[in-house]
Amino acid sequence: MVQKASPKLTEMMNQAIAGELQAIVQYMWHHVMVKGMNAESLSGVFEKVSMDEMKHAEKIAERLFYFDVNPTTKPTPIATGGDPVQMLKADTKAEEEAITLYKDIIKQAASEGDETTRLLFEEILSEEEGHHDTFTTLLGQ
Repeated sequence: MVQKASPKLTEMMNQAIAGELQAIVQYMWHHVMVKGMNAESLSGVFEKVSMDEMKHAEKIAERLFYFDVNPTTKPTPIATGGDPVQMLKADTKAEEEAITLYKDIIKQAASEGDETTRLLFEEILSEEEGHHDTFTTLLGQ
């Protein structure tokens, strides 16, 4: 028997996908558009993190599809352009939003007895915290 998730949990998961789609595009465009003395190293960071976010979106979409819910294709608003500091600040903000949402999803999944979703988001949360650390370290924070 297929487990059912509450509409609240699946809506939260779709918010997570929207954020992951935002991050994929935003970080990839930062990878392409970054200029300046540290552009080469920053470009590689943006590209790697963008690819990590793509894997997150895929895992969340697969979990939603398991619940017979269509994953969203609409990203949250994308911030592109600016200098490297502006890019890193925008990306740090995106990670902070994801971390907050994923902690809420973990609590909601646990309250519903959905261990698989809880574990999935704990794994992704750990990676998002790593991305946040990378961006804040690059900002000198």
